[in-house]
Amino acid sequence: MYILGLSAYYHDSAACLLKDGEIVAAAQEERFSRRKHDSSFPAGAVDYCLAAANIQASDLGYVAFYDKPFIKFERILETYLAYAPLGIRSFVMAIPLWIRRKLWMPDVIEKELQYKGKVLFPEHHESHAASAFFPSPFERAAFLTIDGVGEWSTSSFGVGQGNKIEILAELKFPHSLGLLYSAFTYFTGFKVNSGEYKVMGLAPYGEPRYVKQILEELIDLKEDGSFKMNMAYFDYCAGLTMTNDRFAELFGGPPRRPESGITQREMDLARSVQDVTEEIVLRMGRYVRRETGERNLCLAGGVALNCVANGKLLRTGLFDEIWIQPAAGDAGGALGAAYVVHYNYLKNAAPNKEKGRDMQQGSYLGREYSDEDIGRFVDSHGIPCSHNERDHMIDKVCGYLEEGKVVGWFNGRMEFGPRALGSRSILGDARSHEMQKKMNLKIKYRESFRPFAPSVLREKVGEWFDIDKDSPYMLLVADVRKEKRREMSREEKALWGIDKLNVVRSEIPAVTHVDYSARVQTVSKENHPCYHALIERFYERTGCPVIINTSFNVRGEPIVESPDDAYKCFMRTEMDVLVMGNYIFLKMEQPEFQDDVDWRRMYELD
Repeated sequence: MYILGLSAYYHDSAACLLKDGEIVAAAQEERFSRRKHDSSFPAGAVDYCLAAANIQASDLGYVAFYDKPFIKFERILETYLAYAPLGIRSFVMAIPLWIRRKLWMPDVIEKELQYKGKVLFPEHHESHAASAFFPSPFERAAFLTIDGVGEWSTSSFGVGQGNKIEILAELKFPHSLGLLYSAFTYFTGFKVNSGEYKVMGLAPYGEPRYVKQILEELIDLKEDGSFKMNMAYFDYCAGLTMTNDRFAELFGGPPRRPESGITQREMDLARSVQDVTEEIVLRMGRYVRRETGERNLCLAGGVALNCVANGKLLRTGLFDEIWIQPAAGDAGGALGAAYVVHYNYLKNAAPNKEKGRDMQQGSYLGREYSDEDIGRFVDSHGIPCSHNERDHMIDKVCGYLEEGKVVGWFNGRMEFGPRALGSRSILGDARSHEMQKKMNLKIKYRESFRPFAPSVLREKVGEWFDIDKDSPYMLLVADVRKEKRREMSREEKALWGIDKLNVVRSEIPAVTHVDYSARVQTVSKENHPCYHALIERFYERTGCPVIINTSFNVRGEPIVESPDDAYKCFMRTEMDVLVMGNYIFLKMEQPEFQDDVDWRRMYELD
């Protein structure tokens, strides 16, 4: 039985294929179309998924779409009517797309796939819940889903057991933690549905000076984590922006213009909304624990990508274990929708879960290119490179890292979700105090304050970070252990705001944020043996089991999918080395790259 799950027409369209309940393949459309956060029908992702199983659309038993378009349309109409005559411009912009396409999803799916079988439509938060519980390592657990909005729901919780999930309660639109965070994303000058993680990264540079205003003026927060928002400050129900003039007056002036300088106000706003978000997540967690009695928790929805809040929730000890869907946003809804059909609709038996192991396969669910595939690419373009045995390749890469070189790493199946996990990554030496600035400005072409994540051997994580649990999906933040930190001088401690950036704080300064935190990825032999072997060899040579891992892309571009994508990204940046499979490409040996596009300018405008 093959079930194809789809998400589309909001942001981060994706496709996922299950075979008898097992994940065969999953991918976001952006990786194929090369349009970041592509919301169009995921034709490229579907083609990949079907090819991975060597089947045609006619072989599918069911297609599942991740939400109910008619109920979502009802919410949009009711909202516009409630705010009429305000919002007429937004209404005129939104409705034609609904009339032409979104309301006719069965017809769209039939046309796009040439598929005449059954199409099912789980609810949005049901899809999120299924994506959280069914691939988790737990036979039973509570789940908590938090995002912007689905049909009407913005948060939900419930219990998963065996082959069933049951939603027990929901928070409804317009009261939304995801939209509250997005409002501050917009106000601080970043792109909504894209820049929220920038706000999270900026927060440690600021002070929580606006927390009182948020809690007194913007939201009425209850002990159980539920809240109501004061919509007098927000414009997202009927307007074209997230906030309005009253919001600006409350926080001392208009929104920051995108790409303008970041001031202390933006840092303090980021810190304040992050602190409020963490408090809401903790209250929700306490309530879910009390109401369900479950010792384990699963998380999904866009807010579940807030790894700082996740780490704090884990450290409370409310739950023994927390598992977070790595594709927590709308892309993961495709996976959840397929699971809803397999278990809730078809009543298939509960999955046989090995104790402590999840069913997500490390989230390495995308396409893999063999050495033969890469060799054909090299030959067809006449690109200078060397082919190596794996052990020799790993030794050479470790040497490049020790020399301070930046390495593009293209190895194994592409990751599903927004994080690079060692298959489509850019690597560097975490011990270098210059590496964060170099990689941000010369490789990624992005804001200098943005932190990088460490990849660390699973067996060594407890020696370097205040966490001794699996964190394979880079969705938990933990502090660098005190014995690995560097004592700062009085002058360094007195620094304010962005001036904190260049202070060396630990033995691994390139992955140590200004508050000593790090977004940790643990790497195991089982999930990615080649990547584990690389870090293990680096540890043997240097005594450090930690390297920098950031996604193989530049600002404004999706993570690379193919050898062609990887080579272009390599040549458009100041990356030193590219490794694809067992092939090594050195920048100094490459011919001049002919590129008519001013990529740096494009990234500045993103």
